[in-house]
Amino acid sequence: MDYAKILSSLQARCAKREYCSQDIYEKALKLFEGDVESARKALESLREDGFVSDLRYASAFAREKAAISGWGPVKIRFALSAKRIEKEVIDQALGEIEAPRADARMRSLLENKWKTLAGDPQAKLKLIRFALSRGYDYDTVAPVINGISAGTSGS
Repeated sequence: MDYAKILSSLQARCAKREYCSQDIYEKALKLFEGDVESARKALESLREDGFVSDLRYASAFAREKAAISGWGPVKIRFALSAKRIEKEVIDQALGEIEAPRADARMRSLLENKWKTLAGDPQAKLKLIRFALSRGYDYDTVAPVINGISAGTSGS
């Protein structure tokens, strides 16, 4: 395949869904059979033409993971960092998450998990570990968990 065909193929992929620079660079590198210069050139072209935007990708990723998967900001930040997205871009993407909706999702996750831990003497500890594994920081979840474990709405 020549450069134009590969670039066209990459554009078609990017038109279907969001990709971050790192993901599309790896795909380009594979299509160009390891030709680093061609892969970089293709990535730059895709960025210039608006097919690839790390901010757009990070924002969509953060919204989806917070709203649907119930991930907290710590886990989202770590996942985006693993994609080699810049800290400033990640900060901006995390700022676009609707806080009340994310807080309600977190509370719902914790309440549902609490129900599965009924009668467990270490339920509160397990709930804290669960929340931390989902990417929430202790200071955010502690009051919610205290409220749930006490049988109130918590805050």
